[in-house]
Amino acid sequence: MIITKLSKYSLKLVRQRGFQVHTATFFLLSIFVLFGAVIAAWFAGDEVIGHAFAEINEWQKNPPVWLTVPMVPKQYLLAPTVLLFLSVLAIVKISPQPQAWSRRFVVGILLCLTLRYVLWRSLSTLNLANPLVGVFSVGLFVFEMFTLLNTIIQLFLMLNITDRRQEATRKSLAVLHGIFTPSVDILIPTYNEPAFILQRTIIGCQALDYPKKKIYLLDDTSRPEMKQLAKELGCEYVTRPDNRYAKAGNLNHAVSQTDGELIVVFDADFVPTKNFLTRTVGFFQDENIALVQTPQSFYNVDPITRNLGLENILTPDEEGFYRQLQPIRDAAGSLVCCGTSFVVRRSALESVGGFVTNSLSEDYFTGIRLSARGYNLIYLNEQLSAGLAAENIAAYVTQRLRWSRGTLQAFFIKSNPLTIPGLTLIQRLGHLEGLLNHSSSIARVYFLLIPLAYLFLGVIPIHATAVEILYFYLPIYIVNLTVFSWLNYRSRSALLSDIYSLILCFPLALNQIKVMLNPFTKGFKVTPKGQTSDKYYYNWQLAIPLIILFLATALGLCRSLGMFMLDSSWTAAVSPELDLEVKGIRLGWYWSAYNLITIAISLLVLLDAPKLDRYEWFDLRRVVRLQFGEQNFWGVSRMISEGGVEIALTQKPPFDLVENVPVKVEITEENLLLDAQILWTGLKDETSTVRVRFESVSLPQQRRLVEMLFCRPGQWKRNNVPGEFGSLLLILKILLKPRILFNRKVVRTPLAVAKI
Repeated sequence: MIITKLSKYSLKLVRQRGFQVHTATFFLLSIFVLFGAVIAAWFAGDEVIGHAFAEINEWQKNPPVWLTVPMVPKQYLLAPTVLLFLSVLAIVKISPQPQAWSRRFVVGILLCLTLRYVLWRSLSTLNLANPLVGVFSVGLFVFEMFTLLNTIIQLFLMLNITDRRQEATRKSLAVLHGIFTPSVDILIPTYNEPAFILQRTIIGCQALDYPKKKIYLLDDTSRPEMKQLAKELGCEYVTRPDNRYAKAGNLNHAVSQTDGELIVVFDADFVPTKNFLTRTVGFFQDENIALVQTPQSFYNVDPITRNLGLENILTPDEEGFYRQLQPIRDAAGSLVCCGTSFVVRRSALESVGGFVTNSLSEDYFTGIRLSARGYNLIYLNEQLSAGLAAENIAAYVTQRLRWSRGTLQAFFIKSNPLTIPGLTLIQRLGHLEGLLNHSSSIARVYFLLIPLAYLFLGVIPIHATAVEILYFYLPIYIVNLTVFSWLNYRSRSALLSDIYSLILCFPLALNQIKVMLNPFTKGFKVTPKGQTSDKYYYNWQLAIPLIILFLATALGLCRSLGMFMLDSSWTAAVSPELDLEVKGIRLGWYWSAYNLITIAISLLVLLDAPKLDRYEWFDLRRVVRLQFGEQNFWGVSRMISEGGVEIALTQKPPFDLVENVPVKVEITEENLLLDAQILWTGLKDETSTVRVRFESVSLPQQRRLVEMLFCRPGQWKRNNVPGEFGSLLLILKILLKPRILFNRKVVRTPLAVAKI
């Protein structure tokens, strides 16, 4: 009766006010209503529902014999964990970079341990003693299985990885020798980006080592300064009457106005290295290749790294995707087109009707359509371009919300990779992994809330003894922790990944709910770029849910400690029921402590540090001659930007250099002489140091600067993050010595690049 009433109410709810119900929305709402009806019936004392849960609870208390802990002394139960840990540690040491044999060995172990854990959780650990406990226990189990499904798919796909770098070298010979040189149109879509950002992008494209190329600036706001910039730089300027369908519409309009055999797309802030085309075009000798995607690198520090003061230590958030997931998806035929730094065959693009316009992720779904048509999309894992990462936390969250909304729109359009005709099972599996990953934030929020149920409601959602946890959970936890960073090619540690996901989990969870209810309410919102700030700024809107969670967890932990003292002192005096409750609640103590640490770090991340300069500085060494009147002083650059250079002089000047005095600076390797003004002089590392600002830079000089700073092949370096222990030390250091209290002064930290 209750179920029938709730079902009728849900149908009435979705039909009122002309609300358009999509199939996916209706399906999810139906599941939610059905689950809610069953729980309501259980709480209401429905005999059938109550009896069913009681039966399941009895099964959980009496699992199969092969899911029980062996009757051996406790110390022997650690033997499997120790042996597995030593095995994978030996593999990691023997093969510092994952090879086919080592990766498959480790992945095989993880798959076996994960399946073993799933069986244990499914058949032995649910606690359905009463409706309150049962709701939390089933909820935890469902969300845990959801995340483990994503993990299992990813591990399965990880058995095969494609690396095309040697293939690119072979196929580039035809391009370098002039045998294969199809015409290339380079499209640079822009909406509201500053002119100085677009200038470096256009100059970088013009510096490409490729003869048959044409560059188009696609201005979707018809700004006079953009038209003037295109004229000054000598590239084509394209605009349109409206900006319908945002970036996708802009690109489609340009495709109809151009005729190159290949099309390259660079976002307004992405600058290619000179060898971008010579490394990618050769693949198109194969007529079945429709698209070549390259990774996104960044020539600035992402806001999380900058706010924590860990420049050149952490990697950008996207690095794990480009180092680990894209090679996996390439092997599975489910590569993700990422909207910039890719080359596409015009004929293939036109065969699928151009770029998809009914989603925020036009790039992703265009790639799916190409795959469904039978074309191959491939990934070249070389850093051949770099752009601007989001410059503050608000922009970072805005960008991720757009990506998430666009990807989840897959469930509501014809280009859904799970249903579109033409894809193989393995391709659909690869895309399913991505969709599950973008749907995981609600589960992440639930995991944060579970310790509160432990601490305040006395709920014990996992029915397991310490010995069972030691035997079934500890092996998979230790092995996963040991190989996590190794498997993702040192792009992220498990601890740091948890913090990154925590920062976004509340806005992403809310975003997922909104998408499921009404997927097309918001249009394309461009990530702001080229901003500066001279003060600290706290993102209170993002912080409020984390602050509430932190306070609730801290209060609950204090209560838990009180219960711990009660357990230690009064165990003999309390009833067995209370003793069991106290021991169960103690299981949440460690969970709560871990949450407090990660939430505290996340709250520190939300404090945006000042960004003083609109130009990015690079750790690049060049011989520099400083001309002051008739005097010449020689030195080596410590860091260089488009706006200036800091020079370590090889000898102390015979007189004091005065600030705001004009000088001339020559970067000798580039034969580049620039007018400049002294900004600062002093000692750094016991060396006389001068920082100057360039003045009145001409266009030819600007071209030389951009080519030196952004366009050198092989210049973008990949950092390796610390392992789990190193990450823990970093976290503790940040907690004990937060930047806002101990190091408020912001200094320019240059980005590490190759010195060649």
